[in-house]
Amino acid sequence: MTYFKNIDKIKYEGSGSTNPYAFKFYNPEEIVNGKTMEEYLRFGVAYWHTFTEDLSDPFGTGTALRPWDKYDGMDLAKARVEAAFEFFEKLNVPYFCFHDVDIAPEGNNLAESNKNLDTIVAMIKDYMKDSKTELLWNTVNNFTHPRFVHGAASSNNADVFAYAAAKVKKGLEVGKELGSENYVFWGGREGYESLLNTDLNLELNNLGRFYNMAVNYAEEIGFDAQFLIEPKPKEPTTHQYDFDVASGYAFLQKFDLQDHFKFNIEANHATLAGHTFEHELRYARVNNLLGSVDANQGHPLLGWDTDEFPTDLYSTTLAMYEIIKNNGLGRGGLNFDAKVRRGSFAPEDLFHAHIAGMDSFAVGLRVAQNLVDDKVFEGIVEERYNSFNDGIGKEIVDGKTDFHKLEQHALGLNEISNQSGQVERIKSIINQYLLKAYAGE
Repeated sequence: MTYFKNIDKIKYEGSGSTNPYAFKFYNPEEIVNGKTMEEYLRFGVAYWHTFTEDLSDPFGTGTALRPWDKYDGMDLAKARVEAAFEFFEKLNVPYFCFHDVDIAPEGNNLAESNKNLDTIVAMIKDYMKDSKTELLWNTVNNFTHPRFVHGAASSNNADVFAYAAAKVKKGLEVGKELGSENYVFWGGREGYESLLNTDLNLELNNLGRFYNMAVNYAEEIGFDAQFLIEPKPKEPTTHQYDFDVASGYAFLQKFDLQDHFKFNIEANHATLAGHTFEHELRYARVNNLLGSVDANQGHPLLGWDTDEFPTDLYSTTLAMYEIIKNNGLGRGGLNFDAKVRRGSFAPEDLFHAHIAGMDSFAVGLRVAQNLVDDKVFEGIVEERYNSFNDGIGKEIVDGKTDFHKLEQHALGLNEISNQSGQVERIKSIINQYLLKAYAGE
């Protein structure tokens, strides 16, 4: 069955194209920094937002018109697989991602849920034989069902902890079966609403135990995927334990997990934590923990996770700068954890949204590579910190001084002269590079 009628394979036609079903900037075969755009950007489609999202919100029922929604139960799950691989092929995307409940409905008990999952996993595996699209990462949903009302691995209920562990065990097996390159942990309920009824130490230690058990089981079954933690500060909980990269890094170090995990960084989660997207990418990069990206954006006027498709070229440029400086994302990629707006309910809107996101990151890649090639930021930063290249500055960096020597140096200073940070000038340079990309220079 054809679910996306009258839509052919999306191709690159260049910035002058007016075809709504064509890439204007994303050319999968274009070489950037020794790799094709497709190899560098490693785009992925989020199964949940693209094939299960009904566009409901707290104030209204779903508006999405999806031809596969005429089915239900396992028939619906099978129809979604058919629609998904048609979409992957027409979008010409190399990866996809999913939670367990995205692809198969939960049963009346865990055994029935696993049986449903086995049926759909076998179907997906069969479709993957004839498809270029591979699994970027999989995970399990340990946050939607009422059993997870008080958390999963951080729950006060040991039975819930065990149930969550059983689901992750199955998720690791599914990842191995489908050749997933990564496995993601997002603690949607791993946090607290109030400290008044929370044993913070026990919950954090249980979470650490849970992750270590997952590492051990992956090694036991020979599943060599990169493990990823996806930070988010709040919503649905008041405070989540994977608040941001910095707190996540401290957690990994405390429980000796830093050699087993990297971070899957989502733009909208970064802004909810009070950071820029590039801040979280930079923090992960300088600590060798940048693993993968959930590509989206939040609305600047709204304080929740709106999961919009990324179209902010300034943001995609600075994000791709960090990814280039990281020598790419390795086994990770750019997964569009993004949903169309409630009013964009037609099936073809799914193509328009992904095309916009892919083009936006393609522009970001081109501009960021130009900035790197011209050493724009490197030159600015090197000049700004040149006082640490010799004299007392070099002694500080080399660890060859102490408070006594520093005091003597300070006593000998008649005046201290600082130089301008020139932030406005630097931003104008970025604008110049963006406008050159628009002009095709």
